[in-house]
Amino acid sequence: MVPQLKYCITSLGIIFLILLKANAQVLYVGANYHPHDAKNPEKIRQDIALMKEAGLNVVRMGHLAWDSYEPSEGEFDFGWFDTVMDMMAEAEIKVILDIAIRPAPIWLHHKYPSISITDREGDVLYPNHRYMEDVGDPMYQKYALRFTDEITKRYAKHPALLAFGIDNESGDGQISYSESARQRFIVWLKNKYSSLDKLNKAWATQRWSRKINQWDEIGFPVATHATDVPERLLDFRCFVSDEINQLLFSVLDLVNTNAPGVLTNTNAWYYSWMKYFDYAPIAYSGKMTRQGAGFYPGLSLTTNWGVMNAAFGISRIQFESTNPFWCSEFTTMTAVPNSIRKSAYASLMYGNQMVCGWTWQSMWAGEEQYLLGMIDWDGVPNRKYDEYRQIASEFKKIEKYFPYQLQAEVGLAFSFPSQIASAYFPQRHDNQLQACWDMFYYRNIDSRIVGIGHSNLNYKLLFVPGVAVMDKLTAGKIRDFVKNGGTVVMTSNSAIVDTSGQVFPSTRPGMLDDVFGIRLGSYEEIEALNEISRKSYTGKKVEFTYKNDTIHAEAARFDIIDPGGAEILGYITSLDKDYPVITRHKYGQGNAIYVGLPADKKILDNLLDDLIEQLDIKKGPEVPTGVMARQLDEKHILYLNVSTEPQEIRMKVKSESILFDRKYDGNFVIEPFEPEFIELK
Repeated sequence: MVPQLKYCITSLGIIFLILLKANAQVLYVGANYHPHDAKNPEKIRQDIALMKEAGLNVVRMGHLAWDSYEPSEGEFDFGWFDTVMDMMAEAEIKVILDIAIRPAPIWLHHKYPSISITDREGDVLYPNHRYMEDVGDPMYQKYALRFTDEITKRYAKHPALLAFGIDNESGDGQISYSESARQRFIVWLKNKYSSLDKLNKAWATQRWSRKINQWDEIGFPVATHATDVPERLLDFRCFVSDEINQLLFSVLDLVNTNAPGVLTNTNAWYYSWMKYFDYAPIAYSGKMTRQGAGFYPGLSLTTNWGVMNAAFGISRIQFESTNPFWCSEFTTMTAVPNSIRKSAYASLMYGNQMVCGWTWQSMWAGEEQYLLGMIDWDGVPNRKYDEYRQIASEFKKIEKYFPYQLQAEVGLAFSFPSQIASAYFPQRHDNQLQACWDMFYYRNIDSRIVGIGHSNLNYKLLFVPGVAVMDKLTAGKIRDFVKNGGTVVMTSNSAIVDTSGQVFPSTRPGMLDDVFGIRLGSYEEIEALNEISRKSYTGKKVEFTYKNDTIHAEAARFDIIDPGGAEILGYITSLDKDYPVITRHKYGQGNAIYVGLPADKKILDNLLDDLIEQLDIKKGPEVPTGVMARQLDEKHILYLNVSTEPQEIRMKVKSESILFDRKYDGNFVIEPFEPEFIELK
């Protein structure tokens, strides 16, 4: 063979292997890493050696470190980080490089004071803590995008790069009430309403003599209690949400311009109590190619509420995206031994592809200096390091079968405006949403959280749990869903107010009363009516029937339902008289079910079991209580025993453990808090 041809064939073979490896399915196990703390090449080299020894294949870097790259205005220093990236590439460790646009450097706050947060009382706050910048401020955005431009151009083609991280925890940080923000709010309102007459009508300013006579009279809805001005508060929080999304989309568009085809990811803690915003536009845009979250289930091994809450966090960020999910932060701290591993396997059942520990090293300084990582302050590995090494080793055995693709036939509706409006109810919208999600967790059945306005609603069953704000688009989609054969379950506090936040003056549920075949009147307080309870109940305890079942639960309120043409499936039976509480109405080819109590597992369990059978919804693998399970395909099943007792899995066929190299002839036992991944024979 001629030398030139031999070289050509060899080169093509190498290229083919590289492409094959790049396209192979991978489960990522790694750590959040902060080389800017010391910028010490020898220390970094030692850390990388430990990472390689543990089998870690990804690091997340760059977050919270803007001025490590731009220490003063326009003076960029990337040289030290070039070395870090090159070292990661040499070690074949992939990098999520966060674009650290928050927090803003002190020099930027100094140059443009309008960037700093002004609190509700009008005091300008010094940026002692992270996330203390007004992200809607034009000068902040100008510099944030300039920084984005610099860092993405520099590292777009770096061989270590896996993805760019788009901001971090965007829902965290305080809302600013500065004069600059007020002026932007006024512009936002002008664009929405176009005239003061429309604004005054939407805000019901005839109440309490609050009419707005000129645009500059508009202030923030913070003077007394938030519940005093529901319409204004809803608009204000939508304005804040729009500004956050506008920034995120600007960063995403710039990344896609400078680094076309590069993956994007974020730790999308949009539901922080600080600055809860509407993440659905980002989630449905397709521009965030890897949705992400911090998976923080708490420290316990033996309880599961933390794992459930963290997995719910995955679902509420993922929405209907079919792309892999990345837990770009994952618990370390003082988590009980084996609890991190338990959480890692649980996350796989919700489409997760990455377990990236927060954090690599117990930090030396700052607000998180007592947050424990995988290695101690002096660089010596601890037990969490060993647990991540075990996770990496085990994930390597099973990664070609993952990430898991959810096969949901059930949608659970989420609405950001309803979350804001539900502040006036005993149970907020996302609490009802989680109550619905929990029911499917316990049944090992996939479900999807959906934004109805964005979704094609390709489901057999749709839950509408406390979706308080009803708009024409959402109502129309629910109507068509039922008309075309779908089944919808709506719970109390749904379809109460219009998009202005005002109660419908027409028959409720607003825009959908004919679909449900009922008229909702007022509501009653259960604790008050229990004074005349026929069962001598007290507090919020209530008894109701569903078909032939008697169910006991607790709730603050229930709806007064005039059933009209709907069939009554259940009555409250513990109060002064029987009250219809569950109805079903045939509409078109489908069914609309109304439950006059908030979503709760006890309240909805029996109804759900019937609907699963009636609608032929695919059930999860048959397992004992306390075992999580997902069937990936015809031959592969993942199990996780989250109970304190050994659990026997009943199996009629032979199987083989891919995780532990065992063969099973029928039934097998999974020890407490242990996973198993089998191939059916």
